Amino acid sequence: MDSLFTIETQIRLIAFLALLLIMATGERLWPRRSHRAPLKLRWLSNLGIGTLNILVLRFGFPLLGVGLAGLADARGWGLLNMINPPAWLGFIASLLLLDLLIWFQHRLFHHQPLLWRLHRMHHADQDFDASTGVRFHPLEAILSMLIKSAAILTFGVSPLAYLTFEIILSSTSLFNHSNIRIPRRIDRWLRLLVVTPDMHRVHHSIVHAEMNRNFGFNLPWWDRLFGSYKDQPDAGHEAMEIGTLEFRTETDLRLDRMLLQPFVGVKKG
Repeated sequence: MDSLFTIETQIRLIAFLALLLIMATGERLWPRRSHRAPLKLRWLSNLGIGTLNILVLRFGFPLLGVGLAGLADARGWGLLNMINPPAWLGFIASLLLLDLLIWFQHRLFHHQPLLWRLHRMHHADQDFDASTGVRFHPLEAILSMLIKSAAILTFGVSPLAYLTFEIILSSTSLFNHSNIRIPRRIDRWLRLLVVTPDMHRVHHSIVHAEMNRNFGFNLPWWDRLFGSYKDQPDAGHEAMEIGTLEFRTETDLRLDRMLLQPFVGVKKG
């Protein structure tokens, strides 16, 4: 049990719970869209699978993440340890490299059919709110952890940089999946620095051409740089349909059915 409650885990858990409470309160006070699906069922299932992912990663891969970054730092492994830039520059470079990696990973999971089967469960949510930000299949969470671990060893990411990135990633995932109404004039400027809910909601459209846009989680720059940015959904945020062509029933919102979704056939859009 000690490995489950490391300082790293406690910091990340406190940050996550605090922001989840803020987002849930904001969604209740200033909702962007009305809910189409049962809210209680969705939140229980989405938070349930988020909890399952934490347990799988903590017990299955206790030495990955910050522990692996500490080992790479001590042994001098990775590009940044070889170059040995100033600490502040290495820290910033690590955050940018990890964020770009996650962007490419996200895009790959959309375009590779077997990986899409895993990632599709995230998109099959019939609404879009903060709980969607933790709705990832455990197999996808494991693959993502392995990819980030390879990046730690390749780039020589420091423990502090990795921990900071993970806190930012989980926080922005809650924020940019939230159902909070942000005034258009504020959103226009805010999305120059961070992925906003209106920007990322386009990515959860049932329309295939919109689903393959706006892959960013933290920084909005990669989509603009690589030509996958879309400003607004064609149908508008209130009218757009969220989800996938499959899994449109209330039963599909149950946790047990969500875990089986990668093994169900794919409809062509």
